[in-house]
Amino acid sequence: MMRQFELVEQVKSYDPTADEDALNRAYVYTMKQHGAQRRASGDPYFSHPIEVAGILTRYKLDTASIISALLHDTIEDTDATQAEIEKMFGPDVARLVDGVTKLSRIELQSDRSKQAENFRKLVLAMSEDIRVLLIKLADRLHNMRTLKYIASDEKRRRIALETMEIYAPLAERIGMSEIKNELEDLAFAELHPEVRDSIVARLNFLREQGTHLIERIIGELERRLKESGVEAEVTGREKMPYSIWRKMQTKNVAFEQLSDIMAFRVIVKDVNDCYHALGVIHSRYPMVPGRFKDYISTPKPNGYRSLHTGVLGPESHRIEIQIRSQEMHDVAELGVAAHWTYKTGHHPADGTQYRWLRELLDAMEHAASPEEFLEHTKLEMFQDQVFCFTPKGDLIALPRGACPVDFAYAVHSKVGDTCVGAKINGRIMPLRTPLNNGDQVEIVTSKAQSPNPTWERFVVTAKARARIRRFVRTQQRNQYLDLGRAMLGRAFKQEGYEMTEKAIEGVLKIFKEDSVEDLTVLVGQGTIPARDVVVAIYPELKTTAKPDNVVSLRRRTQKSRGPAMPIRGLIPGMAMHFAACCHPLPGDRIVGIVTTGKGVTIHTIDCEMLEQYAETPERWLDIAWNEDPKQDEAHVGRINLVVQNEPGSLGSLSTVIAKNLGNITNLKITNRSADFFEMLLDIEVRDVKHLTNIIAALRATPAINSVERARK
Repeated sequence: MMRQFELVEQVKSYDPTADEDALNRAYVYTMKQHGAQRRASGDPYFSHPIEVAGILTRYKLDTASIISALLHDTIEDTDATQAEIEKMFGPDVARLVDGVTKLSRIELQSDRSKQAENFRKLVLAMSEDIRVLLIKLADRLHNMRTLKYIASDEKRRRIALETMEIYAPLAERIGMSEIKNELEDLAFAELHPEVRDSIVARLNFLREQGTHLIERIIGELERRLKESGVEAEVTGREKMPYSIWRKMQTKNVAFEQLSDIMAFRVIVKDVNDCYHALGVIHSRYPMVPGRFKDYISTPKPNGYRSLHTGVLGPESHRIEIQIRSQEMHDVAELGVAAHWTYKTGHHPADGTQYRWLRELLDAMEHAASPEEFLEHTKLEMFQDQVFCFTPKGDLIALPRGACPVDFAYAVHSKVGDTCVGAKINGRIMPLRTPLNNGDQVEIVTSKAQSPNPTWERFVVTAKARARIRRFVRTQQRNQYLDLGRAMLGRAFKQEGYEMTEKAIEGVLKIFKEDSVEDLTVLVGQGTIPARDVVVAIYPELKTTAKPDNVVSLRRRTQKSRGPAMPIRGLIPGMAMHFAACCHPLPGDRIVGIVTTGKGVTIHTIDCEMLEQYAETPERWLDIAWNEDPKQDEAHVGRINLVVQNEPGSLGSLSTVIAKNLGNITNLKITNRSADFFEMLLDIEVRDVKHLTNIIAALRATPAINSVERARK
C-alpha cells in the first residue's frame, strides 16, 4: 500500500502545482472514515481507495481525480455525505465522487437489467466528465487484482465477465492499453483458467528454448536501423495470453501459426523517421502478406497512431514490429490521460469530444430499454474496425462487418433514415455489402425514404440498430392504435353503445394503463380483448353470452392515402401478416385472427390451425380479398412435389414455372432416394388461379411425378 508521503510525492513529480494539503487531508479522511472495515482479503478497506489513487498517479491525472479516487467509496460505505465532501474538497471532487458512487450502488446488483442500467449510467456520467470512467477503470483494476479472495465462484465469474465485456473494451476505446491488457488477462484467468495455463506453459517453453532470443533480435534491429541513419530505441515483449488466445479463436489458427507472439516496438524521433525505419525493415526482412497496417495516416478513433508490420525477421522468426514516435507512444500507453496538460491548466474532461461516446449517447436515446442498449453496444465494442472515406475524404471508423447503412448512420442520423442506395468506390452496390478498409462510400438519399425494418438483419452498429428499431416500434404502435380503435368501436356498437374516450378513461386503473392510447394499443395487439374494455365500463354485460359464430365486421370503403389494402374489412395501416401455415392467396376464402403482439393474422378458411381458436370466436374477423383488378401484388404459394432423380429434372421444373410467370423464392428438399426427390417449393404468384395454372403445367411435365398445394 502506498504511504501518504509517497502518494503526495508521486503527484507532485508530474504536477508541481498540485494541492498538497488537499491530498493529505483526503488521505487521512479516507483512512478515518473506513476505520476498521476489512476487505475480503483481510486487508484494511482503506488500502483499496489508496491503491486506486496510486494507479491513477501512474497516468499522471490531475489532483481532483486523485482525491476523488481516495474518496470514491466513502459515501457508499461510510457515514460521509456529498455535502460534507463538497465543503471539504470542493464541488469538482464532490461531483466526481457522486458519479462513481451512483455506479457502485447499482453495480452491487447481479441482475442483468441492473447491469444494463449500470452501463447506461456509466455512459451518461463519462459523457459529462471522462474522469469518472478513469476512476472507475482504476477501481475495477484493483478489484480484479484481488478477485481471488472472493469466496463465491458465481460472483467471481460475474465480475470477470462484466470486466471482459464492458470495462476492458471501454479502456481500449480511450486508449488505456495497459489497463485494458491487464483487465483482459485477469478476467481470462478467472473465466478460462485451463486455457490460460496452457498458453502460459507454451510461452514458458518457447522462452526456455530461445534463451536470449529477444535480446539478440533487439540487437540486430538496432544495428540495422543505426547503419541506415535511424536513431531508435527498440524493445521486445511477448503478447499477453488473452491476446494470443483471441487471435487463435478469430483467425482459427494453431499457436505455432501465429506470427506475432513476439512483438517489438521501435521508438523514433518523428513521423519521417517512422516511415524511414519501416523502409529499412522491409528492405532487409521479407514482409508477411496482409500484416501491414498504417495507423499514422488513419489513426484509430481513440487517437492511437503507429505503423504495424509482420516480417520474417532475424534468425527467420515471424515477428510483429510496431514503429512510432515518443509522442505516439505516450498516447498509445496512456490514452486519454496523455492529453492532460498542467502548464496550460486545460484538462480534457468533457467526454462528448469523443465521437464513439457521442454515438453511444445517440444509441442510448433511441434504445427501447437499457438491456437492448447494452446488447448492441457489446456487439459493437467487441469488433475490430474498418476505416472508410466519404466522397470529401472524411474518415469514418466502423466495426468490421459494417455495411453502407451503418456508414450512413455514422455520417448523420438523417442520412441513415433516408438512405436508398450506396456507391462503393464509384459502383452502386447492395446496402448489405460489407465494407472493407479504404472503401470510399457515397450514400444516395431520398426524402420519401424511411428506415427499412429488414436493415436490422445486417447492420452491426448500435446507433443504426437503435434508430431502425425505434422507427419499427413507432410504426407498429401506430398500426396497433388504428386497429385497436376499430376493434373497440365495433365492440361498443355490438353492445349498443357509443364509444367515447371519456368512458374508456374511467377504466384505465382497472387495466393499469396510463392513457387511453396505451390501452387502445394493447387491444390492437390482442393483449386485451375489446369486449373486456366494454364490460369493464358496463359491468351488467358480464351476464351477456358471447356470440357463437364469427363476428361480422362491416366492410369499409378504403380511403387511405397509399395503395389500396389487399384485404377488405381491415383499416388502412393495420398491422397484418399472412399465416405461414396455409399461405393464403387472392381467391382463397380467408378469415382474420387477432393475434397477441402481431395484429391480425390472415388464414385460409380451411386451415387446420383455426381449430385452436374455436373457443374464442371474438378474435375472428370476417374479411375478404380486395377485388380491385388493378392490384398486381405478388403473394407466396407453397407446393409439395415429387421429382424424378435424373439429369435435367430441376431445369425442367424451373423452366415450367418461369414460362408461367412464377418466381421461385425458396426450395427445400424434404426427402431423397435413389429414384425421387421430395421437395417443398415457395413460388411468387398473383392469386390462386395463377398457382393452379402452374400446378397444372407441372403435372403435365414428365420429370414431375406428383404436385399438390401445401396446406401446412
